[in-house]
Amino acid sequence: MGKTLYLECSSGISGDMVVGALLDLGANEAGLRRALASLNVDGFDIVVTRKLVSEIDACDFDVVLDEEHDSHDHDMAYLYGGLDGGKDHAHDHHHEHGHGHGHDHHHEHDHDHGHDHHHGHAHAHTHRSPADIAGLIDAADLSPRAKATAHRIFDIVAQAEARAHGLPLEEVHFHEVGAVDSIVDVVSVAYCLDDLDVTEAYVTPLAEGHGRVRSAHGVLSVPVPAVTNIAAAHGLVFERRDQHGELVTPTGAAIAAAIRTMDEPPARYRVVATGVGSGKRAYDPPSSVRALIIEQVADAPSAPQAQGLGTPDLWKLETEVDDCTGEALGLLSQLLYNAGALEVHYLPVYMKKSRPGYQMEVLCSEAAIPALEELIFEHTTTIGIRRCPEWRTALPREIRTVETELGAVQVKVVTLPSGSTRAYPEHDSVVALAMSADISYQDALRLVFAAL
Repeated sequence: MGKTLYLECSSGISGDMVVGALLDLGANEAGLRRALASLNVDGFDIVVTRKLVSEIDACDFDVVLDEEHDSHDHDMAYLYGGLDGGKDHAHDHHHEHGHGHGHDHHHEHDHDHGHDHHHGHAHAHTHRSPADIAGLIDAADLSPRAKATAHRIFDIVAQAEARAHGLPLEEVHFHEVGAVDSIVDVVSVAYCLDDLDVTEAYVTPLAEGHGRVRSAHGVLSVPVPAVTNIAAAHGLVFERRDQHGELVTPTGAAIAAAIRTMDEPPARYRVVATGVGSGKRAYDPPSSVRALIIEQVADAPSAPQAQGLGTPDLWKLETEVDDCTGEALGLLSQLLYNAGALEVHYLPVYMKKSRPGYQMEVLCSEAAIPALEELIFEHTTTIGIRRCPEWRTALPREIRTVETELGAVQVKVVTLPSGSTRAYPEHDSVVALAMSADISYQDALRLVFAAL
């Protein structure tokens, strides 16, 4: 059946936060370690611990890199020092792994695209093309569904990078986002979603900060270009926080875009499981992602539904008019049919003060109600329309084509409870046959019945 994920991003989103939340939901940590061990990537280890985030117990997923692969993604002084009132940029960059927002906080603006102008503090990272990363994913010990998810996340990032730097997709070379820790984060998310059997997901609006952040290619505004490109391409919604700093990482935005299948959560649902993943940057309040496995709950039944009738099959719109001509009502009838009405009836009635008039009855689906009511108000003088739910017992029916000696005609065939059938020629089709064969309507009708 699959499960539905509700991902709450009220303090931002990054890859490691999502992994922590999914592990906290119950994803198999031992299985994840085996999947990561199958990656043809060196220079990392993972540490999974517990920590308090605003006094709430959370799972902390930490990708620990060796010196060769480490970066300054957790170094608040490097990222914000001297910017918008931040502290001076420290040059010694002492950074601990429990101190940053997320290991995937490598920005597309840190990618090196064939240039040699790395920031003076950056280490020499391996540059990977989209094809290189796709090869790593394909060679890993992952299910086909997990591989597809990982490919989708990195494809979204690659498209955003290509747009940000004005490059063809095949010329994008990942420097920071393609670094070891981001590959680990993306593959971990893909594995955990597959292990939890998540097939549907709702992602809340993404909380985002403001100001500027330092990158290898200069100082950029928050949200950074890759994040805005992903949001524009995939309809992500931001909620601005009064927080200086970057709360949404490119990898986090790509995860949200890749897994989201629902624009709105169910109106009524029950929570099956809860998980919280902690962030690592020193923000106040601390960052975290909350993940819920939810099950939709049916709407409370109305009185007729409680009696076993179920959801209404149709709706009846009803009103009376006493100052419309037959011609005007005939025009309105055609307009209503064109707009989705299933039936339109006019009944002669006596209204207030014995005025003769017409009662209008229109049968329609619930979805058609607004358009039909608008037509009735525009083309009559009525000031009120009644709505009535209708339940009906309908025979199974289908439209078939019958060949006569003068041409084809459509007929409606209904099946009775006994299993026998009846056929009813479609009026417009009979008229068309009569016109094309230059015969009377009655003669055309007899030809149709003779062919049944």
